[in-house]
Amino acid sequence: MTGHIVKSLSGFFYVKNDADITRCRARGRFKADCLSPVVGDRVEYTVFNDGSGIIDNILPRKNSFIRPAVSNVDLFVFIASDSLPVTDPFLIDRVSVIAACNNCGFVLCINKDDIPHDDRLYGIYKDVGFDVIKTSAVRCDGIDELKELLHGKTCVFTGNSGIGKSSLINCLFPDAEAETADISYKLNRGKHTTRAVQSYDLGNDTIIIDTPGFSSFDVSQISSIDPAELAACFIDFRQHMGECRFSDCSHINEPGCSVIEARDAGRIQITRHESYCRLYDLLKNSVKPY
Repeated sequence: MTGHIVKSLSGFFYVKNDADITRCRARGRFKADCLSPVVGDRVEYTVFNDGSGIIDNILPRKNSFIRPAVSNVDLFVFIASDSLPVTDPFLIDRVSVIAACNNCGFVLCINKDDIPHDDRLYGIYKDVGFDVIKTSAVRCDGIDELKELLHGKTCVFTGNSGIGKSSLINCLFPDAEAETADISYKLNRGKHTTRAVQSYDLGNDTIIIDTPGFSSFDVSQISSIDPAELAACFIDFRQHMGECRFSDCSHINEPGCSVIEARDAGRIQITRHESYCRLYDLLKNSVKPY
């Protein structure tokens, strides 16, 4: 039979086809091949008489990620906040790079718009070139706009723990009943509520994959990028590249760099260039950016 994995938990993979969902194990040879099925995979599987199943083959992937373990993604939706917990722009920037390097779209969703804040993140990203929307999971504000951006795509929700990923999913898909939790004000960070990677079908070929908090996101996936290609992953840099004095310009501190000139003129946000420099240095020195 052929289906797709909608959930993985404790070594089991829940495979859905048109008829039902089967809880499956993976064949031992996958481990020997250093390959594991993940949520989003299209797979071939066998169902036994007792109703259990085993995954026989993983069909070709469009893309795949290590942590969260997902594949065949069209769109990353990064959930951020200017309120508790406050999102570091560097987290947004490095996930946008991961998306760009894996042929994925990227949406920045600034949640908790019902709480008074200074709109810092919106000010940074409104002109970058991403789709940027404001939402409130408490009031379900911005949900129609978010639905429109998700339509017809397989989308991964990611962001800090406690940022409201599961709450937004409950607004989009009330039957999901995704578990939510309060913020730890003492630590100024969220509490992990999503423990498994799980997908939700909104209909019209729209799939949402909920993932554990951002601390679980394996950003080492950018380690395969050539530092010379990093600037092209920053979409707001692209229109300024190719005009530098030196053809091998790294856009860090060279004289005559058009990217730096754009930053100084306010056409590129300072925080964006700072993120670029941090990532460039990490890649140049082969350090994984955790």
